[in-house]
Amino acid sequence: MTNTPDTEPSAEKPLDPVAEAILAYLQKSPPTKPVSPEQVAKEIAAGKAKPGAKPSPTLWRRYFQSVKDQARHLARSGRIEITRRGEVCDPNDLKGVWRMRLPRSD
Repeated sequence: MTNTPDTEPSAEKPLDPVAEAILAYLQKSPPTKPVSPEQVAKEIAAGKAKPGAKPSPTLWRRYFQSVKDQARHLARSGRIEITRRGEVCDPNDLKGVWRMRLPRSD
């Protein structure tokens, strides 16, 4: 049995909505300024708020762990870089203050 274009398995799984939000946020941010996971979590929380309602100031905390998990996934796959003190760091060792950026083509 041969695979036709209609039956071939997709090469890439669709991204998680949080991963898509990270990439979208990084693409609209200046390339010289890394982004904190808190900024992305706040952006997601603002998007989830009901129209006209004032969002809770701590709602972003619900999304922080998902942002952290998806940032690790994206860094392992090479789609983003995770930095600490301006240097790329291991995505498996996220503690302290860290930021995200799109990979640089130096």
